[in-house]
Amino acid sequence: MTDDRDPSVSTADGFPSGSGGHDPEVLRQRALDALLTARARTATLTDSVDDGELTAQHSPLMSPLVWDLAHIGNQEEQWLLRAVGGREALRPEIDGLYDAFEHPRAARPSLPLLAPAEARTYASDVRGRALDILEGAPLHEGGRPLERAGFAFGMIAQHEQQHDETMLITHQLRTGPVALTAPAPPAPTDADALPAEVLVPGGPFTMGTSAEPWALDNERPAHRREVAAFHLDAAPVTCGAYRRFIEDGGYTDPRWWAPEGWDLVREHDLAAPLFWHRDAGQWLRRRFGVTEPVPDDEPVLHVSWYEADAYARWAGRRLPTEAEWEKAARHDPATGRSLRYPWGDTDPTPEQANLGQRHLRPARAGAYPAGRAPSGAGQLIGDVWEWTSSDFLPYPGFVAFPYREYSDVFFGPGHKVLRGGSFAVDQVACRGTFRNWDLPVRRQIFSGFRTARDA
Repeated sequence: MTDDRDPSVSTADGFPSGSGGHDPEVLRQRALDALLTARARTATLTDSVDDGELTAQHSPLMSPLVWDLAHIGNQEEQWLLRAVGGREALRPEIDGLYDAFEHPRAARPSLPLLAPAEARTYASDVRGRALDILEGAPLHEGGRPLERAGFAFGMIAQHEQQHDETMLITHQLRTGPVALTAPAPPAPTDADALPAEVLVPGGPFTMGTSAEPWALDNERPAHRREVAAFHLDAAPVTCGAYRRFIEDGGYTDPRWWAPEGWDLVREHDLAAPLFWHRDAGQWLRRRFGVTEPVPDDEPVLHVSWYEADAYARWAGRRLPTEAEWEKAARHDPATGRSLRYPWGDTDPTPEQANLGQRHLRPARAGAYPAGRAPSGAGQLIGDVWEWTSSDFLPYPGFVAFPYREYSDVFFGPGHKVLRGGSFAVDQVACRGTFRNWDLPVRRQIFSGFRTARDA
């Protein structure tokens, strides 16, 4: 076992060079910026539709948008006002209504939820008090674990951004007039020069983190992993490549499918990624209320783990393991260090990754050359969540913090790991060590994949 003080790991303290490290005032400003950015995005997602759309359930897989809005406020109240600030509870009677474990999503519309105006007022009142607490919180290294390095404030900013992504999924599932618009992402400048795959050398590397101050419990601790040499797609699998799988009978041939996946195909008559349909000999898709031709050179989106796995088998390849993915994304063979991001230790810029709902689609394969890893692989951060072959399991030495329900209760073979983030993820909730997970049947999420093969 090692931690991030090992010489093989980036010596960055979890923040980019020149940021002030763990200086309390720098941390305070970073936490403030992260909280304000998240709330501005929440407002965009909830103010863009009327009250009827906010209270409707657009899919039994998702909560009404108004539930997410009040849940964001309730989590902030519980962790920042009560746990950190020691304040008296504002609305203790609603804790149960907004407990994600107490009420499944399909049942939430039947609950006596706060109305839109009341939910907005509640979230705003909580935020005002939370910012007062942030202003006086010590945030120093010797402080309480929740306050140390501003962890609780970073955790809440990440929580809100995760729900913003969930609400964006709900926007994709809803029908009706277009509510959200955004410019197209930048086109690749050297896509033709990008190789089909890259070779990631074998050997050890440091996986996870013990130094990133706002890393969540399942990212910890840093530990050594041995990974054999392998080849990895230089970019995520595109819609055009996936279309060839469809046209070769991929959804009608059980040879490519795990048994449970084949059952899913037959039970739901699957024939293409979610939101695709064929019309007049052309594949079309629905994207945030707009119907458009499926772009061949864009990473495929809205595929389940079973679909990704079947494509990989059909292509004579496989999905990468989680450790392989992280080594390709973080390991710098020239220095032996594990980087915070594929491009280095600095926070993402718009030139390096497609994040933060800046664009409402993945960028074309080969975009963001400034964001490529030392391995040569690109678009490892942003664009699409990437399915891996790995089950969601704890790292050696894992300790649940600050509550078991974030990670611990999900560990096991029932959930598969996704890595990298999508265009719907904000940078505060996305880094080289960040781990996402979901059921292998999930298709509504912003998921894609890339494939690997043994060297």
